[in-house]
Amino acid sequence: MSFSMKTKNELAREIPESEHCQLAELSALIRMSGTIQLLGSQKVNIKVVTENAAIARKVFSLFKKRFHIHTELRIRKNKLLKKNNYYMIFISSEAGATDVLKKVGILKEKDGHRFIDHSIPSECIREKCCKRAYLRGAFLGAGSISDPEKTYHLEFVTSSREHGEDLKNLINEFGLNAKIVERKNNYVIYLKEGDQIVDLLNIIGAHAALLDFENVRIMKQLRNNVNRIVNCETANLSKIVNASIRQIENIEYIQKTKGFKILPNHLREVAELRLAYKEASLKELGSLLNPPVGKSGVNHRLRKIEKIAEKLRESETRGKLQK
Repeated sequence: MSFSMKTKNELAREIPESEHCQLAELSALIRMSGTIQLLGSQKVNIKVVTENAAIARKVFSLFKKRFHIHTELRIRKNKLLKKNNYYMIFISSEAGATDVLKKVGILKEKDGHRFIDHSIPSECIREKCCKRAYLRGAFLGAGSISDPEKTYHLEFVTSSREHGEDLKNLINEFGLNAKIVERKNNYVIYLKEGDQIVDLLNIIGAHAALLDFENVRIMKQLRNNVNRIVNCETANLSKIVNASIRQIENIEYIQKTKGFKILPNHLREVAELRLAYKEASLKELGSLLNPPVGKSGVNHRLRKIEKIAEKLRESETRGKLQK
């Protein structure tokens, strides 16, 4: 089962107690996954379609609790995905579909004419709890969330730009930064930051999904930190090895060309220890000196040896060119 499906199953089990929150959630569900059939004589039917049985049960329960009307539940086989059924909750005009659409703020009248209002009805989201309920219904109707193991992405898809802008603004009322983009004649409202997705899951009441999401984030961060430390240590080790090889090459070059007699005592002592202990760190070399010298002191002496080797190489090169 996908992470998105688990989240929706959790939300589908929660039925708001207050009638105004039931209305807000139904308003979003109908708008996001519903179809309105316009018939003659100003009659309308409502169809709400979902592939999730838990969501279908919730829609059925909300209609029954809020409107006390008979809804017809039809189960059909999905021809494209032969394994899955899809569920259709049907409300006829005779059963009160017109009254439902008016009360959820979708069907409105002006100057004797009926029209579909694509904005989020302000009368359905007066209270903060109703705003949360509307967002929960919108997610159940046409929302999705990616598996946090792969990426952080949560989105809502709506066919209306007006509704999309309203939905984006409603999300951002909670201090989030949702954005909207057009995709294949639909409008996608999305969040991509992990912290913001966690906040939205909390807003819509998906607390179990929130905990699972956070657990994955923690594990990913832990893995990233371990990898970062390992990479850092590997890089440091490479630097140490390369520096040691360069130091040994310089010391062997001096020994082969002029001998250690050209080195002052304090440099000769370090040079001899470096050749004797090729894998030792600067700190370990310093502890072997008499008296002991710190890491920076050993590094300073080795740099002086490197400069002496460079001068000898330059002198050798000039001599070859003159010949």
